[in-house]
Amino acid sequence: MSVSYSDCFSDLLCGEDSDTVFSNGGGEDLPECSSSDIESQFADIDESIAGLIEDERNFVPGFDYIEKFQSQSLSAAARDESVAWILKVQRHYGFQPLTAYLAVNYFDRFLYSRSLPQTNGWPLQLLSVACLSLAAKMEEPLVPSLLDLQVEGAKYIFEPKTIQRMEFLVLRILDWRLRSITPFSFLSFFAAKLDSLGTFTAFLISRASQIILSNIQEASFHEYWPSCIAAATILCAANDLPNFSLVNAEHAESWCHGLHKDKIVGCYELVQKYAITLRPRRFPRVYPQVRVMTRTSTTTTVASSDSSSSSSSSSTSYKRRKLNNSWWSVTDDDS
Repeated sequence: MSVSYSDCFSDLLCGEDSDTVFSNGGGEDLPECSSSDIESQFADIDESIAGLIEDERNFVPGFDYIEKFQSQSLSAAARDESVAWILKVQRHYGFQPLTAYLAVNYFDRFLYSRSLPQTNGWPLQLLSVACLSLAAKMEEPLVPSLLDLQVEGAKYIFEPKTIQRMEFLVLRILDWRLRSITPFSFLSFFAAKLDSLGTFTAFLISRASQIILSNIQEASFHEYWPSCIAAATILCAANDLPNFSLVNAEHAESWCHGLHKDKIVGCYELVQKYAITLRPRRFPRVYPQVRVMTRTSTTTTVASSDSSSSSSSSSTSYKRRKLNNSWWSVTDDDS
């Protein structure tokens, strides 16, 4: 006599039907959410955002960070070049805007807390690669290898173990706090406050994200905290919609406790100055790629740049230098 699967596993089958699944067990309908419950949920969200505003100061450089550029203890041009490279790699691989912003955030927080042996050149390039690698690991589902990450005109090519050592240094300087509070932490909330029906929320978030990335190279934005930048960029994005043409900083101040109208106005004017049109940025010229070796060797490998056959005839002489117990090569232009 054959035994069916239903006989064997009859004791394991659930005896509930659809009526009991969607009831509270006694045949009664589940209670509906009351307006007071919904208001309580919104209050919890407001409290969470207010908490982010309270903590955001711990994830940005100090306000005197800009003074370091004004006193030329840090090179504004070198920072601009490093940020431009990060943005180019972000576009090359299609990374999220948050990934690029986090990379620059790590970069600036590191420079604020720790000085480098040089204010430009290979140390900043190494820092840029390490910060972008860490940001990609935090946000991207697929992360290129450390060698593949060094594209889009990277002047120096570092070995993976060199980058990994720099990553650990960045982690130590940042006290392992990589889950930063950024303007992107507030965009959805502020867009919903402005557009409660959700008709234009997606546009507001997308446009504000675009504005944030287009101005990330401007060091002057470090005068404002992430929540203020988010509010200002949402207002700027709203300018493109006739429905919100009358929205101003006073409205934005009411979105959440901790926002200040004067700061929003100042940041909004700065955003308007740089983001009237999202003009393309000027990026640094493409240099021949140079491989940095982590240990002394009798020969130094120089990564050849992609060029046409006609350019191969004009070979460039290379010089070898020893730096921090590492052999590296530079062109005559750098000597």
